[in-house]
Amino acid sequence: MDGLRPARASDTAAIADLAARAYAIYLERLGGAPEPVGADYAKLIREAIVFVLPGDGDGLAASLTMMAEADHLLIWSLAVDPTLQGQGVGRRLMAFSEDEARRRGFNEIRLHTNERMAENVGFYAALGYAETHRGPSARIAGTELVHMGKRLGGG
Repeated sequence: MDGLRPARASDTAAIADLAARAYAIYLERLGGAPEPVGADYAKLIREAIVFVLPGDGDGLAASLTMMAEADHLLIWSLAVDPTLQGQGVGRRLMAFSEDEARRRGFNEIRLHTNERMAENVGFYAALGYAETHRGPSARIAGTELVHMGKRLGGG
């Protein structure tokens, strides 16, 4: 994806700002902030796999945070600037994440989203992700996380 690059420590504040803006539409619906809002992005940049897509000025158009697990790559967060949502940026980042999983030797990619983010469940399902199970959200009481996964070829 043109312009997508690994995150640097200097991107910490911009990633946090992007997450707050991208997930703002869910705050009232969830009754709280999803995990990516308020996360320690400095730590994630050091310990996870974080990519950013620069936007206009000092801001970011999108960010993608992944974690390498023992047998799969986990998409921990996908955030797209609200002004760019619905324009294919998230779809392109998902394709990139699948390529990255294969490049790292994984043949499965997983993610989770809150059940109250129904449009996200539909988005991931349309990309071939299947629900594997549900479980309570440790962060937002009274909600469940929808766990999804996709088997990849070439891993």
